Amino acid sequence: MGNIIENIEKIKAQIAPYKPTVIAVTKYFDELQIIKYYENGFRNFGENRVKDALEKIEKLPEYIRKNSSFHLIGHLQTNKAKFAVGNFDLIHSVDSVKLAETINLEARKKGIVQNILLQINNAKEEQKFGFYPEEINEAFKKILEMQSVKILGVMNIAPIYSSEEELHRLFKNIKQIYDELQSEFKLELKQISMGMSRDYMIALEEGATMIRLGRILFN
Repeated sequence: MGNIIENIEKIKAQIAPYKPTVIAVTKYFDELQIIKYYENGFRNFGENRVKDALEKIEKLPEYIRKNSSFHLIGHLQTNKAKFAVGNFDLIHSVDSVKLAETINLEARKKGIVQNILLQINNAKEEQKFGFYPEEINEAFKKILEMQSVKILGVMNIAPIYSSEEELHRLFKNIKQIYDELQSEFKLELKQISMGMSRDYMIALEEGATMIRLGRILFN
């Protein structure tokens, strides 16, 4: 763990001027490693699969469960929404109005308001989920009317093989969409979730408030 702690400290120093929320992506790691990262100051943990995440969370000590925030960052199928609602502090990957409606229904049944982000696929990758930029305003308007979900902001996953120039362009565009949504709907959003281990510094330069780090933290 010594080398990992040294690596974590370097990353913390690097990102300190931007003051982002760092989400430790633990999809390949068990609850014992989550405990180690909690002990080293992490309080936000991200998972891709609902079932796997809930099994890990259940095994964590109560003090960690109570003092941590759990994020669903992977694609959420509508038939799994009932398991995700109420068990994650923030669902990052809401990629359709239909999914938002399902989350809203499940949250209403549980008597809660579920925090969500809307995933934007501005690179228009066919193999990825998310709203295209030209769809986001209409979708945002419909989801905003739902009483049991709260939109905190937007989320993006950049293409793996993008150049630095392309990453800057895509992330800048996400920030622009975020600003336009606030202006159009006269509200204040809070979060832009973008940037992973390979591109988090570029995402921060372009306005990310949350970065999702996995491999770079755990190596």
